[in-house]
Amino acid sequence: MVPRIHKRGKRTIGILFYLYGPGKAEEHTDPHLVASWDLCAPDPGRDDTATLKQLQQLLDQPVENVDQAERPEKHVWHLSVRNGPDDRILSEEEWGDVARRMVAAAGIDDPEEGAGCRWVAVRHADDHIHIVATVVREDGYRPRLNNDAIRVQDEARLLEAELGLRRLNTGDGTAAKRPTSAERHKAERQGRERTAREELRETVRRAVAGAAGETEFFDRLAAAGLLIRRRVAPSGDLLGYKVALPDDLNKDGEPVFYPGVRLAPDLSLPRIRERWSADHPDPAPSPGTPGRATPDNNPSAARRRTASAAWAALPIVEQGDDAVAAAHIAATGEVLDALAKTSAAHTRHELRDAAFEFERASRSHIRAERGHDRALRQAARDLVNGGPALGRGEDGATTAMAIDMLVFLITAAMHWHAKKGHAQQAEAARQATEHLRSAYQAAAAHPLGTLYQRGRRLASPLVQRQTSVLRQTLPKLAEQVLAEPGWYALAATLADAEAAGHDPASLLTDAAGRRELGTADSVADVLVWRLRQTADLPADTSGTADVHAAERSPHPAGQRTPGRSGHRRG
Repeated sequence: MVPRIHKRGKRTIGILFYLYGPGKAEEHTDPHLVASWDLCAPDPGRDDTATLKQLQQLLDQPVENVDQAERPEKHVWHLSVRNGPDDRILSEEEWGDVARRMVAAAGIDDPEEGAGCRWVAVRHADDHIHIVATVVREDGYRPRLNNDAIRVQDEARLLEAELGLRRLNTGDGTAAKRPTSAERHKAERQGRERTAREELRETVRRAVAGAAGETEFFDRLAAAGLLIRRRVAPSGDLLGYKVALPDDLNKDGEPVFYPGVRLAPDLSLPRIRERWSADHPDPAPSPGTPGRATPDNNPSAARRRTASAAWAALPIVEQGDDAVAAAHIAATGEVLDALAKTSAAHTRHELRDAAFEFERASRSHIRAERGHDRALRQAARDLVNGGPALGRGEDGATTAMAIDMLVFLITAAMHWHAKKGHAQQAEAARQATEHLRSAYQAAAAHPLGTLYQRGRRLASPLVQRQTSVLRQTLPKLAEQVLAEPGWYALAATLADAEAAGHDPASLLTDAAGRRELGTADSVADVLVWRLRQTADLPADTSGTADVHAAERSPHPAGQRTPGRSGHRRG
């Protein structure tokens, strides 16, 4: 149940005309009263003799009874209460009770407080009601409406439990503006999966992900096909911007523009500029247009750097200063946006949904201290500049590597929000991890399957040696790892690392020492990707021959001549 207090109005008759009218998209059906300040209010929806003018005069009567100088300029209070699409349809009596509970909670008309304001509750759809009140009480005094929004939210949580509705988490005022019912109906008529507001929010977030400045940001918006209006001061300084979808038109056939701040609080131009103020990004790859891969900046390399940045951010989110942790969480949203934008078809849907869900988790009242998140923002930039991944071969495997590390990072963000009491953000992060896990399964199936087959073909002495290394290095996790399907993929990875001149025991110690692994869905998978990243091994080994060099080596593990990498990595 979502109660929303709208801006105060000056004309009672205006809001009544809207509520009893057809709506902006003909979405109002059978408008009528379900409750009022008394049981005798005329209902123009069900009584042919009643008029909107009569209802307006009754509502405004207490306002007209006070001196002109004491009348509030904006005297119309408006609250809408909406249930979710999966909630059951409430009866007329239940909506009437909801209305009475809401006006009492807000301070409009509480029977225990004596004389209240006049109000009516209009229902013109199955899933919501509108409550209109005039903010002068019957005794001529003003109601106490301080914190009315908080009080109606608290009442909604109680009503959800009593009426068996979906239980929502209490918000903190940092959420993006929800689409209106008119916007949703319009999207349905146009066959859109999401409303124009939601599509624009997603497109703008992708455009800002890793962008180095205003020029690049607006170029990306234009390249995405959005219409752009800039708000410029007389001095020539840019003050803000609006965007619109070319095919989202109003009744006059004109594009419907949304300011950035109306899409999300962190998408206003001043808030976007905060991201750039402390940035020192690497120059964009050249030659080529955005998305053209180069030897130093291709999808695979960008995903490896993303995995490294996510892994390095983990302890900061888990143990760092709140403002710095908030910056890393916000930048994680940019990484998800960039990854979704450049993902292959078989992971695109889940990654897009993960980014969409995590958007809510990227903001809170803890103001992010920008600059410390530079590595993650650069990772987002690398992903965009590296171009789209094909989803197979090395970039498919490095996508799985990056997603695996991001699951850890977003799980850490979920715990951070939960500790701070940010219920909506914690839930959003949890939902994002579910989509990421689905994307990981799609991305990791082939490369891990290849590694598994290679591990199964390793000679027994080599497998026994890697088993011994695992038991000595990770005694508490060894038996769990050995029982997991991913053990043979890990054995092949340990053999690859040894053949390349690395010490498997050191690599395992480093990977396990960065954070606890007991809560991972698959410890073996995490170790595979962490070791292949740290040792700079190919993520995809589809064309790689079986590893026997380590088995034939006369040198003890960790004392071999470095392989093609040219040096050891710890």
